[in-house]
Amino acid sequence: MDTHAVLDADCAADTLFRFVDDLARYPSWVDLVHRAEPLPPADDGSPQWDVELRARVGPFARSKRLRMRRTVHDRALGRVVFERAEVDGRRHSPWVLSADLGEHDGRTRLEMHLHYGGGLWTGGVLEKVLAEQISAGRERLVQLATAAG
Repeated sequence: MDTHAVLDADCAADTLFRFVDDLARYPSWVDLVHRAEPLPPADDGSPQWDVELRARVGPFARSKRLRMRRTVHDRALGRVVFERAEVDGRRHSPWVLSADLGEHDGRTRLEMHLHYGGGLWTGGVLEKVLAEQISAGRERLVQLATAAG
């Protein structure tokens, strides 16, 4: 499953970048990210988080815990990538989240892409939840970034 989202905001790219380059900030603007707690850095020094995703569809709820590692962090290019990085020795479905920012005429465009290669959230469940989360999250992210100035 691949999902793309685009956001245009009236703020500096650097301000918006601070909200997308640290998974610990995601719960403040994305309800799907219930919790994201920093972990000790990976062997290569890259930051990691213990992330809990929660989604409710009608009377049903699903949750998923992931260990995510930031694999790309380029403030100059406005690019950040997070990838699933479990350390239990088992094979896991990939989760890859990327964010790319660009500033033009005082506005910032944020493009995000989520790739999930598993089958846990099938039958359109994840797509439906993400569509709702993207819509609500856009508004909260713009409010947070605007207030942060």
